[in-house]
Amino acid sequence: MTSEFSFADIDWNQAVWTIAAAALSGSACALLGCYLVLRRMSLLGDAISHAILPGIAVAFWYGGTTAALPMFLGAVAVGLLTAVLTETLRSAAGVAEDAAMGVVFTSLFALGVVMIARLSAGQVDLDPDCVLYGRIEFVLNNSMIWRGYEIPVAMLPLSATLAATALFVALCWKELKIASFDPALATAMGLSAGVVHYLLMGMVAVASVAAFDSIGSVIVVAMLIVPGAAAHLLTDRLGPMLAWAAAIACVSAVLGYFAALYYNTVVAGMMAVVLGAEFALAALLAPRHGLISRAWHQLNLTLRIVSEDVIAALYRAEETSAALAPGAPQRDAGIAWAACSRLAGGGLTGWLALRRLLACGDVEAENRSLRLTEQGRHAAQSLVRSHRLWEAYLGEHFNLPLDHLHEPAERVEHYIGPKLQERLASELARPGVDPHGKEIPPS
Repeated sequence: MTSEFSFADIDWNQAVWTIAAAALSGSACALLGCYLVLRRMSLLGDAISHAILPGIAVAFWYGGTTAALPMFLGAVAVGLLTAVLTETLRSAAGVAEDAAMGVVFTSLFALGVVMIARLSAGQVDLDPDCVLYGRIEFVLNNSMIWRGYEIPVAMLPLSATLAATALFVALCWKELKIASFDPALATAMGLSAGVVHYLLMGMVAVASVAAFDSIGSVIVVAMLIVPGAAAHLLTDRLGPMLAWAAAIACVSAVLGYFAALYYNTVVAGMMAVVLGAEFALAALLAPRHGLISRAWHQLNLTLRIVSEDVIAALYRAEETSAALAPGAPQRDAGIAWAACSRLAGGGLTGWLALRRLLACGDVEAENRSLRLTEQGRHAAQSLVRSHRLWEAYLGEHFNLPLDHLHEPAERVEHYIGPKLQERLASELARPGVDPHGKEIPPS
């Protein structure tokens, strides 16, 4: 960060157009990147975005000009060639797909770097650093006047690319969806998975080339992979995934630009760093697939199971007490706190499980013992009913010894609800006792 930095000194015209260029190119790459992620072909987007370098060099070499159209056509042609060569190596030569992509893109990328370096040495305005890292902060330097407003020339191809990408996704929605999730089903339905593949690769090449001139190779790779990967963590549905990916790309454009000003560094690089930070947040906090969320759900599941084990043990203690002393109040039966903690696994897990039961009102503490409340007794009765119905089902339909029935029933009892209890009872003609002769509690 520089001590002279101030938001008051920002050239807002340049800021708006820089962010807009990054958002347009990033959104187009992010939409296509979602399909690359789903098809487990993210490296192919990396390969195409790097391998287009020789196409740019060849277009200049033979055309003798840095005009946009020849460069664009040359880069797209080599991008498609990358996809074709990768698929040919995989299908014809039997090379693993990831190895084929690695061989093709590193070879073409190295060739492109050498060719551009040779052209640069010949006093041609074709800077390798600009090609690799981009100069998006200078996008307004090449501008035109449109209806009285100065706009960057790059906005035209970038806007057209985003519109073409959105149109492609809309028109080929069904085909892309089926081919991405189940190529075999697509073929069985009469859809050519190969045609869909090459159409997608063609659009990836077009989006990469369109973004290449403005934002450089490094950020194109990040935009093709990271937003789609982060969005995949946030949702399991394709439509929301595309929306999340585009939003993530746009947020990185905004935050990356201002962070680059704040830390006085390269704008494109900082946008890629912000993308990485967004992915890290998604990996940690995503509702279903985030590391913290999964750990939290696992902890809740563990506490639920061990808590149910405790109340089931308390219910059985009441049954034993009633059998030994008929007519005695059920509430006189309890289990010492230490024994309940051992039933719950001991340690922090056991302590949390018992505190959870107390907080929920399923048990009450008295003289260092725990007893069931009416609410807890009802929950425990349902749990023991599930356990004994499952033992009865196993005993009737499987030739298992009696001592082999308890353990599987103890696992399954936590996942049997009232509807499945009723189905089991109907299947077993509503038995009164389990195979061990213990009464099955009523529903």
